[in-house]
Amino acid sequence: MTNESNIISHEGIVTKITDDELEIKILAQSACAACHAKSACGIGEQAEKILTVPRPKDKDFAIMQKVNVRMAIGQGNKAAVLAYLIPIILLLAVLFVCLGLGISEGISALLSVVALIPYYIILYLRRDKLKQKFEYLID
Repeated sequence: MTNESNIISHEGIVTKITDDELEIKILAQSACAACHAKSACGIGEQAEKILTVPRPKDKDFAIMQKVNVRMAIGQGNKAAVLAYLIPIILLLAVLFVCLGLGISEGISALLSVVALIPYYIILYLRRDKLKQKFEYLID
C-alpha cells in the first residue's frame, strides 16, 4: 500500500456521470504553491481542470458532489514525462539535427514543431491504453 507522502490529492466536484466514467472539475487552490508534488502534478498551473476518470463500480456519485481525487506521485511523474519531457526532447533533437544539416533556423524551428504532431497523434490514438496505466482513487 502507498503511504500518504507518495500521494497527490486534489478536491474536485463531479460534473458529469456516465456508466463508465466520471468527469470531475478539479479546483486548484492556493495551497498548490506549497505542495511538494506541484512539479509532477500540473494542476496547480490552472484555476480549474476537467479530469475524466473511470467510475468506481462500488460507489454512487451525484452531480455537484465533492470528491477527493488521489493518485500516486509516480503516476504523476509518468504523466509529466509523457506530456512535457518527451516532447521537449523531441523538439530539441529535431531542431539540432536540422541545424546540423545546414537547414535555416526558421525552417529548422518549423520542422521541430511539426515533428511533435505525430507524437501527439500517437498519444491520442493510445489514450485508452494510457488511461489503463493511470489509477485514480476517488473518495
